[in-house]
Amino acid sequence: MRLSGMNFSVMVGDQMINVMTASLTITDNSAVSQTAGVPDGYVDGDVAASGELVVNASNFELFVAEARRAGSWRAVEPIDILYYAKTGQDELKVEAFGCRYKLSDLLDIDTKGGQASTFKIPFDVTSPDFVRIDGVPYLRPDETSGIAQ
Repeated sequence: MRLSGMNFSVMVGDQMINVMTASLTITDNSAVSQTAGVPDGYVDGDVAASGELVVNASNFELFVAEARRAGSWRAVEPIDILYYAKTGQDELKVEAFGCRYKLSDLLDIDTKGGQASTFKIPFDVTSPDFVRIDGVPYLRPDETSGIAQ
């Protein structure tokens, strides 16, 4: 059996969240260096990571409770997100650090019914710890040394 979306567990902080869908995207603006139009190496570029969690109403309540404790949605401190999946053959662990979430598509009401309401929670990765894949950091140590957290 191979990994599929059904095998993933998502932890937001220390809370297990049941997601409808989840994503994490890394943008790495490294580029090819050229001399006289000929490739001669590469240069590092800036990096960013962002993603989105789509949850049902009962799981959205977990985020509402956190915002209530913080005093507002924008006062919620960044939190780490862990995506983990394991089957008999495959295992994958992806960690995103310092995720600051926002809200989008708060309501999408269809009066015909027929499907559960969902809530989209996009987030940006804000920590220099950035992203780790199976324990391996995406960024080199020299890229994050000296960055105060």
